[in-house]
Amino acid sequence: MAEKRVYEAWKGSNIFLFNGRLIFGPDARSIVVTILLIVVPVVIFCTFVARHLVHRFPAYNVGFAVLVVAVVFTVYVLVLLLCTSAQDPGIIPRNSHPPEEEMFYESSASVDANGRPTPGLQFPRTKDVIVNGVPVRVKYCETCMLYRPPRCSHCSICNNCVEKFDHHCPWVGQCIGMRNYRYFFMFISSATLLCIFVFAMSALYIKFLKDDHGTVWRAMKASPASVILMFYCFVALWFVGGLTGFHSYLIGSNQTTYENFRYRADNRRNLFDKGCFSNFADVFCSRPIPSKNNFRAFMQEEAPRPPSLRPMPKPIDESSEDRRAKVEDDLEIGNDILKLSRRRNYEDIGDIKTRSSNGSTGHSFGGEFELGSELQAVPLRSEMRRSSWVRRSGSFETLSPRLLGLSSIVTEPQSSNHDQMEVRR
Repeated sequence: MAEKRVYEAWKGSNIFLFNGRLIFGPDARSIVVTILLIVVPVVIFCTFVARHLVHRFPAYNVGFAVLVVAVVFTVYVLVLLLCTSAQDPGIIPRNSHPPEEEMFYESSASVDANGRPTPGLQFPRTKDVIVNGVPVRVKYCETCMLYRPPRCSHCSICNNCVEKFDHHCPWVGQCIGMRNYRYFFMFISSATLLCIFVFAMSALYIKFLKDDHGTVWRAMKASPASVILMFYCFVALWFVGGLTGFHSYLIGSNQTTYENFRYRADNRRNLFDKGCFSNFADVFCSRPIPSKNNFRAFMQEEAPRPPSLRPMPKPIDESSEDRRAKVEDDLEIGNDILKLSRRRNYEDIGDIKTRSSNGSTGHSFGGEFELGSELQAVPLRSEMRRSSWVRRSGSFETLSPRLLGLSSIVTEPQSSNHDQMEVRR
């Protein structure tokens, strides 16, 4: 059987193409819509606007520059879109088992048959790490079985923990994280510039037509494509232009979208802010961070886990009060058994005297009946005491052998007396 590669056994919701070379989010089909929203307006612009502007700038063939800039800039935006959506955004590899070094024994996890708590393995859901000299609480991810690093969050759409998670963008079909954030910002900023360029060139062409036809209305009727492009770019600027401005603010303050929306009302101190210039340099001038996942590597069999060497705590001993109560009950039961044996011996002597004086079997039978009722009453009280002792200790097994021996001494004379009565009958 051929070995599987990592991307073939990937537990996230990602989509892989070209044998694991490209990784997309589960909503990768939305990229097609984004591409059409970029390409279709540019094709209309080149066909109905830029082609006519070539002859408006005859000197030095400047008119051709408008067409070339539109095509090249569009290709550049599409490449940035591909770099944003087709690479690892900073996924942290998930563990195959929880971290053992963080486990501890929880005494109240379960209860055994005797009512005593049985310790069970647990681990804390949060722990503190030091960031710039300040403790920061990080959470444990149940899905990935790891403690998320600071600024990391689990994307519910991709089902992965992403380092420096910003947001999941449906327009690019991918999470935006540490490794693709710069490409995302360059994509939206370049799309903003492309919208401005198309809007400006379309307005310029309307201006040329106004000079030829005398009025703006006639110029708009002469080139309806220019009007449509101006309206489309104006609307698109509110989206991509607004995103560009918002993310420029986030980069300058070294925040992520997730942090800004979640902690904005808390007025927390930003531990990662290094100043506006340094923050921009970290995003655009730093080296690309290599991926922590090799999706094309072959799966390796996991080595068997060694048994945990963490010592299990000793079972909880009974308290001194329980021991004292158990000893007292033991003594009470012993006293009852001694009294019962003395009473039995005394009644046996009285029974013999009665038989020798009366010689009546009827009286003997009545004496036996009365004696039996007394014997039943005494063990009943003993059983009541024993049952109360069981409720405290939970078991008969801790009775001392001496008490069990005394109990057998009492029961043996009773059984022998019963046999003698059967013989007389």
